[in-house]
Formats: sequence, structure tokens, C-alpha cells
Amino acid sequence: MHIRAFLASDEAAVIALWNECGLLRPWNDPHKDIVRKLSEQPEMFLIGECGGELVASLMAGFDGHRGWLNYLAVAPALRHRSFGRLLVAEAERMLTERGCPKLNLQVRSSNAAVLAFYAKLGYAPDDVVSMGKRLIPD
Repeated sequence: MHIRAFLASDEAAVIALWNECGLLRPWNDPHKDIVRKLSEQPEMFLIGECGGELVASLMAGFDGHRGWLNYLAVAPALRHRSFGRLLVAEAERMLTERGCPKLNLQVRSSNAAVLAFYAKLGYAPDDVVSMGKRLIPD
């Protein structure tokens, strides 16, 4: 798998991948999420390609205090080939270069497979409650 930054021409394929992976939610417009990401650290919107085909994605970012990972997706037919691990490692490398001391991510508590994936990569639950507030409705 080759890792590169997102290109505008990737949008439809990325949204299709997110849909195939069950990442889309009615309260998050994926087009708006992409536009928002491209306004902040667009080089950290990573795409994985195999044979010229988009097969994986990951959004990463650093706010000066913590790093975040969002929208990790690997085409279901291509899972268990280390594509997700490679994308996370590249994001961790980029964040470390920026001086990021800690990386956070959120996983739905019912998603046992993804929780196990991140545990294998050294991630562990933090003793926190995730809270959110919508500022701009999609």
C-alpha cells in the first residue's frame, strides 16, 4: 500500500469507502467533514492506495496539546493486511514530528473489533467521559 495526502479528486471514493465501512452518521455530513479537514492540516488527511485504487483513509490532526485520529477506514475486502496499522504509524510519525505528546481517538464502545485493533497498536482506554456539543449543524 502506498500512503499519500488526500486529493480533491478522492472525495467520492473516500465517502464511498466510509459508507462501506459503516463510518457515516446522519448528523455528520461527510462532504462538510472533508472541507473542514482540508482547512486545517490537509497534509494529515492520509489516503492508502493499492494499484492506483483508493483502499484506506485516515484523518489526523494536532491542536498543539493533543493529536487526534478520525475516519480510519480500510476496504473490508482488504482488511488484515496491515493497511490500518500502516496508516496509524504514518499519522503517529507525522504527529511526533510536530511535537505531539499524546494521541487521542474515539471508538464506539460496541465496536469490539476496532477496540481490539487499537489495543494491538498499544492504545488503551483513558479514564474519561467523552462529551460533545454541536456548534454548527450539518
